[in-house]
Amino acid sequence: MLTTIVSLMATIWAVLHPVTLLLASVTFLILADYLKSRRPKNYPPGPWRLPFVGNLFQFDLDVAHLHLGIQQFVKKYGNLISLDFGNISLVVITGLPLIKEAFSHMEQTFLNRPITPLRERVFKNNGLFMSSGQTWKEQRRFTLMTLKNFGLGKKSLEQRIQEEALHLADAIGEEEGQPFDPHFKITNGVSNIISSFTFGKRFEYDNGQFQELLRLLNQATYLEASMMSVVRSLLLHLYNVFPSIMKHLPGSHQTVFRNWEKLKLFVSHMMDSHRKDWNPEEPRDFIDAFFTEMAKHPNKTTTSFNEENLICSILDFFLAGIETTSVTLRWALLYMSVHQEVQEKVHAEIDRVIVHGRQPGTADRESMPYTNAVIHEVQRMGNIAALSVPREVTADSTFAGFHLPKGTMVLTNLTALHRDPKEWATPDTFNPEHFLENGQFKKRESFLPFSIGKRACLGEQLAKTELFIFFTALMQKFTFKPPVNEKLSLKLRVGLTLSPVSHRICAVPRL
Repeated sequence: MLTTIVSLMATIWAVLHPVTLLLASVTFLILADYLKSRRPKNYPPGPWRLPFVGNLFQFDLDVAHLHLGIQQFVKKYGNLISLDFGNISLVVITGLPLIKEAFSHMEQTFLNRPITPLRERVFKNNGLFMSSGQTWKEQRRFTLMTLKNFGLGKKSLEQRIQEEALHLADAIGEEEGQPFDPHFKITNGVSNIISSFTFGKRFEYDNGQFQELLRLLNQATYLEASMMSVVRSLLLHLYNVFPSIMKHLPGSHQTVFRNWEKLKLFVSHMMDSHRKDWNPEEPRDFIDAFFTEMAKHPNKTTTSFNEENLICSILDFFLAGIETTSVTLRWALLYMSVHQEVQEKVHAEIDRVIVHGRQPGTADRESMPYTNAVIHEVQRMGNIAALSVPREVTADSTFAGFHLPKGTMVLTNLTALHRDPKEWATPDTFNPEHFLENGQFKKRESFLPFSIGKRACLGEQLAKTELFIFFTALMQKFTFKPPVNEKLSLKLRVGLTLSPVSHRICAVPRL
């Protein structure tokens, strides 16, 4: 009998033993995760979180509308809320007073950029837009100086943009009023402005090498507007949450890494070509100027002027300088195609101010308040940087009465700002009157597409010049319409920015 009991207990233990170990392990991991990531005292409020994944599954899997999902928590918890995505803790700042407090009055506290595992794998702390500390200070100062030396704010750069606007208009004119997707033609045009600054030359729109560069950039920054995009974006996010595991697994994150390596190789080849005839006394472009600066700093350990930083800075130019402007122009042509009555008013103002045949320039902007208002309304409604570029808290701080630990990621809720019913008469409707008062252009304090403070968009002046000249030049030459029997969609897809879903429009030449 005793033997039977002992045997039975041994059998039960054999079954329970692995289950017990598993339960104990899971309990331990959950407890460890809780202790590691529990919110400190007086931390900004936010929704409850699940172990390991945080608030990830409290949002719609349609990642294109993540910025809209955040608004429900803002309504519940206030203008400073906290969220966790895996091991990434972040706070979201809503409302103009808090945004100004953070990025103007407490600027030093929010000066850094967070480096996610994905960004760390590709760029480390190199480049211009996502770097921090000495690297960012050196590269920003150098880039601003180089932009001015090569024509920013001068007639020379404006003339370059005007010339490219002609090339773009010619490329669109080749469609002869038939339906076409404007995506890559617009990207080609904007890319050539950055290319002339960085590489010292423009590329023809059918150049195979240039098209491959743009294709790789597009793949690296966009998710296809399909159900697969949910899977892809989730895998990319999981890499940021679990990099040590995901780096061994196949998926879209591996494709992203391969694309970035190809892009780096493209820039490296351009640098090799420049070395062959580089003259320090006569710099032709950003690469030449950077080579000269590298020569001044032979000790590479004490400066950010090295080849890796040059490669990453150029890729940053193409990412930020092309993506934002080209997407805004695509939204502009789409909104004009949808709102024909607005387009007619733009045409009337252009015909009144710009003598037929003359190219538009920035000097015309003051005399064209309606066109200027339309461009601003496109930026407001397009909302391409819905949560702006993230910042990082540089040291343990108190902000708006709450404790923010060092390293906390900070997002700016531009969606709420640009759709605030207290600030905008018709916040969800395309309405250029938002930027007009008594027929004159009116600046709006609650309009911050380029952010504010020292980490505001470095290329703001360039972007504004490009948007005005490209948009006005295209409006001068074409009437944009939907294809016959097709209804245009204002839905968006997510990538580095929020862009229109793939669509076709017709560009009918104006007589």
